[in-house]
Amino acid sequence: MRVKNKQIKINNKWKAGFLALLIINAAILLLLLALIFWPVSKNEFPQNAAIDDQESSEFYIQTTKQNLNNLINAYIEKLLEGTDHHYRIFLEDDVHLMGELPVFSATVPLSVRFEPIEQANGDLVLQLKSISVGLLELPNKKIMEYMDKFLPTPEWVTIDPDSQEIYVAVTDMNLQGNFDVAVQHMDLEANNITMKLVVPYETLGIQDFSREAMQSLFER
Repeated sequence: MRVKNKQIKINNKWKAGFLALLIINAAILLLLLALIFWPVSKNEFPQNAAIDDQESSEFYIQTTKQNLNNLINAYIEKLLEGTDHHYRIFLEDDVHLMGELPVFSATVPLSVRFEPIEQANGDLVLQLKSISVGLLELPNKKIMEYMDKFLPTPEWVTIDPDSQEIYVAVTDMNLQGNFDVAVQHMDLEANNITMKLVVPYETLGIQDFSREAMQSLFER
């Protein structure tokens, strides 16, 4: 009788274990099915997505005195082609212009030093520090008048003898590719020069890329 009761208890344990295992498997299966078929929430982008209306992008380029000096003098050499004039720019702790200037029917060596001052609009003012034309003793204003009269300069460079300054309208430079350039920062002593390059989208051929096309990119 005891053997029979013991056998019944063992059978009941097996049944209980089997039933528990079956319930666990069923619960796991239901959970997996729920995760698979659970409705996924739709990602919605803001209706008023911020789309920039600007027509260009700005890039800031850091360079050195040597790089900028080479670029300036390459431009000057091109400017002076076919003329009898000679002058060069040397970026040192200041801006040093050296060349020749016709004075009193003679050609005399010219040496001028300027302090560069960047302007809020990206242009540059060269403020006179010292000036000389060989051994001649002439007023600074008179020498700058000769410079204005005889030295070929780009149309975006203005020599002002009265204020003893040269205004360099960097932002008015006409560059191929329709790029715009501006002086962001110029510290010659620290050899720290930063230029801003503005690239119009028209240059890249995307001026007709409409707002609707941009909006569609956000709605995909």
